[in-house]
Amino acid sequence: MTDRPGGGPPFDAVLCDVDNVVRHFDSTHLEALERAAGLAEGTTKKVAFSPEVDGPLLLGHITEQEWVEAIARGLTGLVDEETGWALGTALLESPFHADEDVVTLLRRARVRVPLVLVSNATLGLERDLEALGLAALADHVVSSARVGLAKPDPRILELGAERAGVRPDRCLFVDDTLENVEAATALGMTAVHFRAPADLERALEPLFA
Repeated sequence: MTDRPGGGPPFDAVLCDVDNVVRHFDSTHLEALERAAGLAEGTTKKVAFSPEVDGPLLLGHITEQEWVEAIARGLTGLVDEETGWALGTALLESPFHADEDVVTLLRRARVRVPLVLVSNATLGLERDLEALGLAALADHVVSSARVGLAKPDPRILELGAERAGVRPDRCLFVDDTLENVEAATALGMTAVHFRAPADLERALEPLFA
């Protein structure tokens, strides 16, 4: 990163992904059901997160229950219909928790600059943030299902910058998906490929100095 001439941080806002950064899911129950059904672990997610199945969900075109139905259809031929529904439901209802180290870092950052959560998410994102006690974590939440745009579409990143009130090139963007990081970099954002809280901590060092 390169600081601005006056010595301040190289960004005026933080745009941060939610899933696999702030929020993490526990797939233990789903994996147990897959083993019992004779499926390799990860089979359900492979079907569920294929573009044709989760794309409509993330754009707000279908409900979560319709997503489960699509997962069950995608598992046809591998398991019976009842098991397909059970696997899809287990994925939908996977328990989740917040990474407290990440939450603490983001709260510290928000004291200094606007924080916007930019997430490829379902219409239930706000409900889930409330359940985590994080409804007030950020200044704004840009959910793909609410705005009809999904990362890596640069328009949702530009919308995040607009909500923060800064130019894209004055944003720090944090995401666990390399494709999304590359899209942010193409907009001139300072982009961080998140793998662990230490990645976020390093990126925020200029802000805390």
